[in-house]
Formats: sequence, C-alpha cells, structure tokens
Amino acid sequence: MIEKILVANRGEIALRVIRAAREMGIKSVAVHSTADADAMHVRMADETVCIGPAPSPQSYLSIPAIIAACEVTGAQAIHPGYGFLSENANFVQVVEDHDLIFIGPTAEHIRVMGDKITAKETMRNLGVPCVPGSEGGVADLETAKRLGQEIGYPVIIKATAGGGGKGMKVANSPAEMERAFMTARAEGKSNFGNDAVYIEKYLQKPRHIEIQVFGDGKGNAVHLAERDCSLQRRHQKVFEEAPGPAINEEERNRIGKVCADAVAAINYIGAGTIEFLYEDGEFYFIEMNTRLQVEHPVTEAIFGVDLVREQIRVAEGLPMSFTQDDLQINGHAIEVRINAEKLPNFAPCPGRITQYHAPGGLGVRMDSALYDGYSIPPYYDSLIGKLIVHGRDRREALARLDRALGELIVDGVDTTVPLFNALLQEPDILAGDYDIHWLERWLESNLGEG
Repeated sequence: MIEKILVANRGEIALRVIRAAREMGIKSVAVHSTADADAMHVRMADETVCIGPAPSPQSYLSIPAIIAACEVTGAQAIHPGYGFLSENANFVQVVEDHDLIFIGPTAEHIRVMGDKITAKETMRNLGVPCVPGSEGGVADLETAKRLGQEIGYPVIIKATAGGGGKGMKVANSPAEMERAFMTARAEGKSNFGNDAVYIEKYLQKPRHIEIQVFGDGKGNAVHLAERDCSLQRRHQKVFEEAPGPAINEEERNRIGKVCADAVAAINYIGAGTIEFLYEDGEFYFIEMNTRLQVEHPVTEAIFGVDLVREQIRVAEGLPMSFTQDDLQINGHAIEVRINAEKLPNFAPCPGRITQYHAPGGLGVRMDSALYDGYSIPPYYDSLIGKLIVHGRDRREALARLDRALGELIVDGVDTTVPLFNALLQEPDILAGDYDIHWLERWLESNLGEG
C-alpha cells in the first residue's frame, strides 16, 4: 500500500491531491520552486522539498529533481496533477525505472494518445467515431490541397503534437490552404519540435463535449457521463458544466459506452478524458487526455465521487469503488476558471493578494491556493482558482453561481470574475445555447477582442 505520495505540481491541483491523500491516511510531499516557497500547497503538505529556481524547466519540469525528491523523502508514488509532466511518457518511464508508482496511466498509453494521428487511428480501430479527415500525416502541400477538395472546405490543419490551440489553422477555401498548411507546420515545429500535421473537416457550429472515463488497468472501465466545455477563448476552456445541456440520455449512454469499452479494451488505468466535437447529434473524436482534467470537479459533484482518491486506489492495485450501475447523475454542476488576468485583453496580472474571501454555502466549492498576503508569481499559469457550484438542476446551478461570484473577494490583482458576471446576463448562456465559437464572437462584440 502507498504510504507517502509526492505531488509533482503546484497551486490548487497540488492542494487537491494533498487533501485526498490526507483523507486516505497517506503522507504527502510537496515540491516547490524558490518562487513558491510560501505557497499554500507547501504549507499544507507533510514534507516539502525545494527542487529548483522559479523557471519551470529548472524545477517543476526537472525529472531528475523530482526523482531525487522522492529518494530523499522516501515517497513511494508520484501524482502529477495536470500540466507540467502529467502527460510526459518519458517521465512515467523514468518513474517506473526507479521502482516508483506513477499515479496515472502507463507510459505506452500516454505515448499513443499523445500523438494525435496515432490516437485517432487507435480510437477508430476501437469503434470510436472520428472527424472525417486524413488517414495519417500530410507530408506536402499538394496532398493537402487534394484532401481539402475530397473532405470539403472548410478544413482545419493540426499539428500532430499540438495542444492549447497551437499548430491549428483553418482553411476556408483552396486559396487559403497554402498559408494555413505552412503556418500549422511552422507552429508545430517551433512549439513542439515536430512539424507533422494532419487535416480534418472543420465543423461549423460544434460543441466541445468530453467523456470522463476511468479504468482499473485490468480490463474494467466505466464512464462518468459528459462535460460541456464549449465556452472557450483561443482554445482555452473558461466555463464547464455537467451534464451537457445539449445531450440527451440516449446519446449520453451511447457515446459513454463506446468510450468505456474502448479504454477497457486497452487496459487503461486511472482517469482519462475522451474529447469530441458534437454537431447535429453526431460525436467526432478529437483527442484523449491521459490525466485528470482541470474541470474534473463538476463530474465529482454530479456523481458524488472523489476521482483523485480513485486514482490512488487503482494505482495501489485495488479495484474501483464503483461500477457503471452505481453511477447515477444527481443534479447539475458548473465550473468557472478564475484567472489573474486584466480585461479586456486578458493580460496576466501577477501581484500580491491584499484580501481574499472564498464563497461558501450549500453546493459551492472553491478550489484555490490563494490566501491573504499571498503573492502570485509571474512564472506560471494565471489560473488562481476554480469556482464550482452544484444544484438540483441547471437553473439552480446558474443561480448559485451568480450568488457565489458575488461573494468571492480577490483584492490586489485583476481577475476574470467580471467576465462571468457578464456572461450570466446573456440569454444564450442561460438557455445553454452556445458552441465553441460563441465566446470569441461575444468577446469581439463586447470587449473588442478579435
């Protein structure tokens, strides 16, 4: 059994894992950079190790430093959180080579799903529906032009190793193909060291629907329904809800079973998310994230489960504590990501928190590592908190979100709270009638961001 876990991350997700470990009677080790010496996750852990200076490559992305921290503290397992090394197959291999337990999927699963072409081929073979597009990588412009005509414009060119919106370009016509193709390749090369690209049909008004899956590594898997993550800015999610307001029970059960069967077939272990574009009743696979998602709390809220606790259990070799029949949706949940950013341009806004008060009450959860006097460092992601609300239905969840946003106090820095206050006045949001392009159109019209 695991007695001590090292959390290879920072901020609210590190705190989230530490809390789960403590409830299970497991000791925790927090690693931190010099910039995070006073961070809340450092204060809350049983042990701490400084692993390097502020820049991530010299601390949170330093595999030798993290392995050394395990050795000096006697930690038997590593939880990666999300971001940083959470989907780095080489890191997982090093962890296993040092006889440590990686709380997550195998290196092979991460490697297969980390390459979008291989992931798409794998999922297609497992019966998961995919977006019409190239069978593999597209090596040259002439092939790209031919495929564009065959698939039908508009099409989207994607870097195979891309993520976060980088290496993705839309061509609306043959005239736009050359620039889109060359730009996607260049971005893939500069951001990921890989200029391979593939081409897919570009859907006009899709929603971003993701299915939460969980496997025990022994051929058993379940799905925990879907999350709608369509409200995005520059391919970054800002507002997530579960269940999806546009998905009916029949569609939910159908696609959920397809996903659970697929991950069971490959003996997947731990939490994973299979992401789709959804339009006109059809699901189209886009990628699989082989880790815990930022938005996992909305799934926890509607099912009453602790996904981090479950990750630790299966990493210990224990069976899942629930079956598919046990998983019944209860109510509706919404999460908004609170970033330290200055509107209207969303510029990062690090600085000292002069006053912080988290909202509370029935159905309100605030995942944050903020406290009065904390100084947000300028070196990392601007996410400073996740506000999650749960209600008996979507209408109650929206009312609870409105109330909780009014209670939240974060003084000393600018945040994205005003954005959510404004969105809750929009009829489309209240009705759940939006797609992946809705927010960017709204921002252009209301904040002048194009």
